[in-house]
Amino acid sequence: MSYYVHPSAIVDDGAQIGDGSRVWHFVHVCGGARIGAGVSLGQNVFVGNKVVIGDHCKIQNNVSVYDNVTLEDGVFCGPSMVFTNVYNPRGLIERKDQYRDTRVRRGATLGANCTIVCGVTIGAFAFVGAGAVINKDVPDFALVAGVPARQIGWMSAFGERLDLPLDGHGEATCPHTGDVYTLSDGTLSRKEAQS
Repeated sequence: MSYYVHPSAIVDDGAQIGDGSRVWHFVHVCGGARIGAGVSLGQNVFVGNKVVIGDHCKIQNNVSVYDNVTLEDGVFCGPSMVFTNVYNPRGLIERKDQYRDTRVRRGATLGANCTIVCGVTIGAFAFVGAGAVINKDVPDFALVAGVPARQIGWMSAFGERLDLPLDGHGEATCPHTGDVYTLSDGTLSRKEAQS
């Protein structure tokens, strides 16, 4: 086995887990889950059957990744943050055929105790503040916070706030990487520094 599983964890037959991943105390990984390389699943994490987790994701304690959630490479899920997969659940009505897809794109951060209402896409390197409630798509590099969440700024791929307006035009350079970020009509793009 090329990954670590704590003795208290349960990994059902059929689950795919990549090299170098770590499955910590009291985790349950269902048999249909596909988990990439270098992933960390913190204490008391649940991973459903119809879940895809990319390489190098970090899922902190007490997070349940339910069916129809896809995390691309490098996603960070803060402690006790929440995914959902049914928009209008009822205990007396079966709605497993109504799961909505949720996708978290590469490098995004989901802060501690935030809630992601199903059916949204969170953009690459977006940053969701702690305790926020996401009920609509989040653009690439957007910094969002509040209930319901609204955009309050822009973040670099390195994880630092950029000095740019929310919309219009502008340009900023990340002091850590030298990447140049260009804002045009409310869309932020990145030009990576030459190495």
